[in-house]
Amino acid sequence: MNDTVDQTLPLGKIYKDKAFWVGTFLGGPLVAGYLFTENFKTLGQPEKVKPTWIISVIATLVIFGGIFWIPGNIPIPNQIIPIVYSAIAFGLFKKYQEENASKHIYNGGLVYSWGKVIVVGIIGLLITLAPIFTYVYLTDTLEQANISTKIYGETVKHEIDFDQSNISEQEIDKIGAGFVETGFFDLSIAKYIYVVKNGTKYEISISSIQGIEKDEDALKEFGTLRNQMDGYLPNKKVEFKLVVDYLDNVVKVLK
Repeated sequence: MNDTVDQTLPLGKIYKDKAFWVGTFLGGPLVAGYLFTENFKTLGQPEKVKPTWIISVIATLVIFGGIFWIPGNIPIPNQIIPIVYSAIAFGLFKKYQEENASKHIYNGGLVYSWGKVIVVGIIGLLITLAPIFTYVYLTDTLEQANISTKIYGETVKHEIDFDQSNISEQEIDKIGAGFVETGFFDLSIAKYIYVVKNGTKYEISISSIQGIEKDEDALKEFGTLRNQMDGYLPNKKVEFKLVVDYLDNVVKVLK
């Protein structure tokens, strides 16, 4: 009798609904793809495994590739994106697997433990982050290889950084001379500048203090300085980017 009962029990284990929330939140869309494909195998739908993997890989590339295109000055809470794709994974489980999963459990089928879900999530996170960290490291390394620095002033050393493959040292010297002539490079506080040439425009990032975008008097002074530099460099349009802490954190643009 026991042999007969054992033969009717569903084989294999599945991941339940809440596993999709936790696993996907921890490890991203790749983990969601893994959870779905393991369930499809157990639930007797192997033909859905390959399409699921393709969709999860594409989703990973789109989501994490898109993150790099989000401007640094747009405030997005760190949890928002993981919550969104975890909710999507949960909803897809409800639509495509919940009915068969419920039958599997009702008939005595087993489910994976929370420990397994967490391990899968962490492994998925590491697999997802590895190429991202590699890309960021290589990009920074290549960028740093071309970055040059010019110092202006003997007492107070003002610094202009630039990519030597983008703009010539002669152009930087002309910009530096303009800042000296306008009095921006003075004897009070050392200034940090980063210059990029974009066609007929010089994009000049100026390191600023927190809250500068709300200081009307300071913005007026920077506007006057930008106009002076525009006249000093007649062959190029000048654009100021006021940045705080790092170059991507642009708090104000003066054109």
